[in-house]
Amino acid sequence: MVCLDALGAGGEYRTRNREVIMSTVGVAVAELSIVPPLYVSRTISAQRRVRPLPLARREAALAGAADAFATAVIGGLDFEGYVRLASRISGLPIAVTRAGARGVATAVASAFDAVRPARPAGAALDWREQRSGTGGAVWVRRGEVFAVHAAGNGPGVHGLWPQALALGYRVAVRPSRREPLTAHRLVNALRQSGFRPEDAVYLPTDHGGADEIIRSADLAMVYGGQDVVDKYADDPTVTVNGPGRAKILITADRDWRDHIDLVVDSIADLGGMACVNATAVLYEGDPAPLARAIAERLATIRPLPAEDERAILPTQPLDKARALADYLAVKAAGTTPLLGADQVVAALGDGYAALRPAVHALAEPEVDKLNAELPFPCVWVSPWSRGAGLEPLRHSLVVTAITGDEELIDDLLAEPTIGNVYRGRHPTFHTAPEIPHDGFLADHLMRNKGFIAG
Repeated sequence: MVCLDALGAGGEYRTRNREVIMSTVGVAVAELSIVPPLYVSRTISAQRRVRPLPLARREAALAGAADAFATAVIGGLDFEGYVRLASRISGLPIAVTRAGARGVATAVASAFDAVRPARPAGAALDWREQRSGTGGAVWVRRGEVFAVHAAGNGPGVHGLWPQALALGYRVAVRPSRREPLTAHRLVNALRQSGFRPEDAVYLPTDHGGADEIIRSADLAMVYGGQDVVDKYADDPTVTVNGPGRAKILITADRDWRDHIDLVVDSIADLGGMACVNATAVLYEGDPAPLARAIAERLATIRPLPAEDERAILPTQPLDKARALADYLAVKAAGTTPLLGADQVVAALGDGYAALRPAVHALAEPEVDKLNAELPFPCVWVSPWSRGAGLEPLRHSLVVTAITGDEELIDDLLAEPTIGNVYRGRHPTFHTAPEIPHDGFLADHLMRNKGFIAG
């Protein structure tokens, strides 16, 4: 089995308390060291005692880490070995896992490019650059240690927090037990490439240790469901990446047939497991033909084991897959199932199953259903009218609006609970360094201070 030791300020640490990590078929594949809260607090204290590396060294080390992550043997695993094992643990199809892992390497290499668009045009990153005799602004950190409670729905979540290293933070990562490999590989790659042990630490821990990470760090980013959003709603030091609830809106001046590929890709790409996958499609008109077309396309996706290069759908242990289908059946009450809960579980043998897509048509835009997000391709198709307004679209990470109505775009951009607005032919999962995910991470990490030199 692969040993995933903690990576603290003093190096690797193998604890007595270890947790066996299972694949989706129930095979033990890794052993994860679980550190106690005291180790967490001492490690973060050690991180706080060191100053940031100089900017040029941080930039060079991030470039080196990106290369090491994609090419080196780390923890006994080459890149393909890591991808295979991460896929087996998470149930994410291997091709999707590989693409996500390559995306992490790209994101690490471009971390400085990603933070530059967030910096105010009038602010200097270093006070020495502020040459104006009348003074100006310097963009500075809000703290020194940044904590991350990572998600386990794909490697891609680890492409974001290296931006904090670019800005001079020391970072403490608590990996998800659903997929602890990517964070372990990345922290090792960072250490191999010029970052000190204190700069990035890997702290697998239990709930007590997780709370201690938040308490000990200056700022934090956590991933989770609505319960996590609610837990930290009043804590300004914590930014939450919660449910995505991404949506597509097609207005009557556009023919949905011209956009069916975009709609289906937004639902099923990335295994349907990402926060940027479309959860709902709303149409200004009769949505029934659109719903049927979506269902026909998604029904052709073949259930395959995650290790099959052709696999598109995620896999789960059979009991978890059935529990998800049961939850969907309850949630879908009163809707018209085109691909219903009864066909979601596709047993693959060995006690695990692929999760087939689900499509349900709504008679009206019920907000509770439109925001029901599940970790496989699952979509709600609903009518939309001008009278319904923005209410069915609120609380969405992304809204792709296929419309010629510029005032509607203005309204979507003005709505505080909508993260991103993509107009036209852009899938909900579209990303680029210059496009914020849910705001720029640097919005949370940095502030402007006035500065004048004598």
